Amino acid sequence: MTKTTTPASATEDQDLGAAGSQLSTAPSEEAPNLPALGVIGWARWFWRQLTSMRVALLLLLLLSLAAIPGSLIPQTGVDATQVADFRQRHTTLGPIYDKLGLFHVYSSVWFSAIYILLFVSLIGCIVPRTWQFVGQLRGRPPGAPRRLTRLPAHTTWRTGADPEQVREAALALLKKRRFRAHTVGDAVAAEKGYLREVGNLLFHLALILMLVAFAWGQLFKYEGNKLVLEGDGFANTLTQYDDFKSGNLFTQDDLDSFSFKLGDFRGTYEPSGPNRGTARTFEADLTYSVGAFGEEKKTTVQVNEPLDVGGSKVYLVSHGYAPVVTVRDASGKVVLDKEAVPLLPQDGNITSTGAIKVMDGYRNADGEREQLGFQAFFVPTFAGEGSGTMLSQFPALLNPRLALNAYHGDLGVDSGIPQSVYQLDKTHLKEFKDSDGELAKQRLKVGETMELPGGQGSITFEGVQEWAGFQIAKQPASGWALAGAVAAILGLSASLFVQRRRVWVRAVRGADGVTVVEMAGLGRSESAKVPEELGDLAGILYERAPGAPDPGQDPEADREADQEPDPTHSAVPAEGAEK
Repeated sequence: MTKTTTPASATEDQDLGAAGSQLSTAPSEEAPNLPALGVIGWARWFWRQLTSMRVALLLLLLLSLAAIPGSLIPQTGVDATQVADFRQRHTTLGPIYDKLGLFHVYSSVWFSAIYILLFVSLIGCIVPRTWQFVGQLRGRPPGAPRRLTRLPAHTTWRTGADPEQVREAALALLKKRRFRAHTVGDAVAAEKGYLREVGNLLFHLALILMLVAFAWGQLFKYEGNKLVLEGDGFANTLTQYDDFKSGNLFTQDDLDSFSFKLGDFRGTYEPSGPNRGTARTFEADLTYSVGAFGEEKKTTVQVNEPLDVGGSKVYLVSHGYAPVVTVRDASGKVVLDKEAVPLLPQDGNITSTGAIKVMDGYRNADGEREQLGFQAFFVPTFAGEGSGTMLSQFPALLNPRLALNAYHGDLGVDSGIPQSVYQLDKTHLKEFKDSDGELAKQRLKVGETMELPGGQGSITFEGVQEWAGFQIAKQPASGWALAGAVAAILGLSASLFVQRRRVWVRAVRGADGVTVVEMAGLGRSESAKVPEELGDLAGILYERAPGAPDPGQDPEADREADQEPDPTHSAVPAEGAEK
């Protein structure tokens, strides 16, 4: 059987639709009226699609997926050495990754395109919704539909009070409950829950703020590392860094002007038990100054407690030892005088390796100029002679030993090819051998000397100095990114847990002279909260404005009604509504 709609029913449906309109600032899903052909028509269609919420969510998902290769594949801006090693080991994938920009994901064209499209999409979503919401705030809730009983939650009762009294009581009650309420004709219209749309807009604005802050931070950030010996210092210039990386728009002028000097480093370790050797404290005493002529100040930097200077943070990230050595040539001339040579830790007990290089001033027994190189192996706590391999037993300086292998020849430092200060290029080096053909190597205590074969010189282990590794980093707009994240959480919470709803109270005099009160509520979506709230409001309103008793009602029955709750006072959801 075909259902027909009478003109009255159609009018009432339109009336209910108008009553529930604009409970959200979401744009309508109607297709735009585009011309059949033309550039303007297609541009409008593309803009409508780009600024739709579905496309914004899709772009946000694509951005998340696009960031995955940046976590799995070595990135040039993070570690160029790993990228070179990857290209060498994967001769097929390397060129493909290069063409796709997977070695620099976050600065690639396709990642930037997704990022910019998401940014434009969010702005296109936010601007019209903001203006629409402002218009709703400046306006008033719409008037009541003709038949309030057709709304999902409604209730009605009769009272002897005047309609004006009921409307005044309803207006006062709704305003006290923080509804925006006003009288429209024979009814009071009220609305509440604007915080939902505020939260929705706040969430999207926070996303834009986070995108801007992230982009700004990536473009202007810088980060570098510096190894500093006790007693040495550092000035924040590019030439002072051991390694340095920065954003695409970074310039040297963006470096904060400051310097510091490492006074004393202190490290303590668990002496016994299952956690023996575990670090307990790392502290570095610094004397720093801001600017070229700034006043010197003292501070102590600890792990996760950096020094903050002008937006740059100085983190304490590593620690190690630097054996102090003196090297003499064949004539006994000192060519390296009590030089502290930092070595790199290899394990938790700071077993360390590195290289000692003598590049100038050395002459062999024949009077010829050569360069010396020593492969160094250091342990702060040696287990003792005859106890096997040379591995440290504890990270503190309890029984230090320095093992050396000696080489002579050309270190390769004059070739113009960069090389690590911690490694020896043995391409043009020869290892010293004694008269029996044995390699020149020796394990030294502090104060002991290793004599090179054939009177070629010597090296003395003078002592041990500690060093600390610092990371100097600046991430602009990180505070704004944090504020955006907090605002996004707050906005999302408001949009999820706050419901925007409207309430109408109509009071009219019936044909028998008795006032008929109709009360109904409507939310953006059906939920139990609207009927419950409506029932609570109806109960309070009935008690505050009962007026004179119904002329046709027995006073004794009225007294009994005051003692027993009337079931008609609660909101009755319409058929099909959520209960």
